[in-house]
Amino acid sequence: MQTPSPWNPDYEPPRMADGTPDFTGVWSKASITTIERSAQFDDLVVPPEIAQNAEEMRSRLFAERRTDPEEGAPPAGQNVGGYNAFWLDPGSNIGVVNGEYRSSWIVEPADGRLPYSEAGRAEMEAAVDAAWNNYDDPEVRSAAERCTVGYGSTGTPPMLNVLYNNHVQFYQTPEQVTILVEMNHNARIIRMNADHRAPELRQWLGDSVGHWDGDTLVVETTNFHPDISQRSSQAQRFYLQPDTLVEERFTRVADDTIFYEYTVTDPDIFTQPWRAEMPLWRAEGPIFEYACHEGNYSLPGILAGARREEAMAQSDNAGGGQ
Repeated sequence: MQTPSPWNPDYEPPRMADGTPDFTGVWSKASITTIERSAQFDDLVVPPEIAQNAEEMRSRLFAERRTDPEEGAPPAGQNVGGYNAFWLDPGSNIGVVNGEYRSSWIVEPADGRLPYSEAGRAEMEAAVDAAWNNYDDPEVRSAAERCTVGYGSTGTPPMLNVLYNNHVQFYQTPEQVTILVEMNHNARIIRMNADHRAPELRQWLGDSVGHWDGDTLVVETTNFHPDISQRSSQAQRFYLQPDTLVEERFTRVADDTIFYEYTVTDPDIFTQPWRAEMPLWRAEGPIFEYACHEGNYSLPGILAGARREEAMAQSDNAGGGQ
C-alpha cells in the first residue's frame, strides 16, 4: 500500500453562478476509521503497512459474518441475530486526510479520545441505561428505532460514518444549502447568513445557520431535539446535549473530495472542545429510496416482549417464585 498524495493547496474548485464553491452532488463518508482512536493504534497518522493490515483484518471479520444457509434457525428464546455482512456497507478503507491514513477522526485532544468530564460521562451512561432498559411505551424507544431519524450520527451534526447508507447529497442556492442524508431520507436545511431560531424550537437535526469564510462553508448548529442526545458511529457511542454547539467547516480540496472539519463545544459534558477531521469523497450513482420502515414489526415486537416478561415476573411473584 502506497502513501496517498497530499491535497493540492492550489486546487481551484468548480463554482456556482454566484461564485461560491460548488458542493452539489452525492458524497460518501464510508470508512473503517472511527471517531475515537482504537487501542490498536498509538498515533493519529497510520503508516501504510499498518493501514493495509487493518483493512485486511476488517475484510476477514466481515467474511466471517456471512450467514451459512445450512445453519438453520437459532434455538427458541435466544438472540435471533441481526443483519449479516450482506446488508452492511460501512466501507473497507481507512480514512485519508491530506495524504495521511488516520486512526481516528478526532485530532484534538491529541489522544484521539472524547474528553468527557466526570459529570458528562455519568450523564451519558445514565442516558444509555435509560434508553436500553425502558420499554414502557413507544415514545421512550430511540428516535432511530422509531425511524424518525437515521441511526448513529449519520445526518445530525457532526455527520459520521455508520454501518450502511453513508451517502449524502448536497443541494446549493445562495440562500440555503440542503444536505439530504441517505439513511431515513433526512434533509438538513442550512440557512445562510441567518440567526438561530428561538431555543424552544428544537429540531431533529438541530438548527443550522451558515456563512462563507473565503471558499469554506462554515455551519453552526445547536438546539438539537433531546431525543437524539445519544449518538454513535460504528460501535462507538457518544453524547451531546440539546444546547451543544457544533461548528462544521466544508472545503472542497479536489474534484473528488470535500474536507470536512467539525468542533464540538459543551462545557457541561466535555473538559474541552474537541475537533475532528474527515473526508467526504465523490460517490458514484444516486441516493436510493430508504424504505426500511415498510413491514417493520420490530417496535410492536419489542413492546410485546417486554409485556410478556412483566407478566412472567408477576406470575413468578404470585407463585412465590416456584
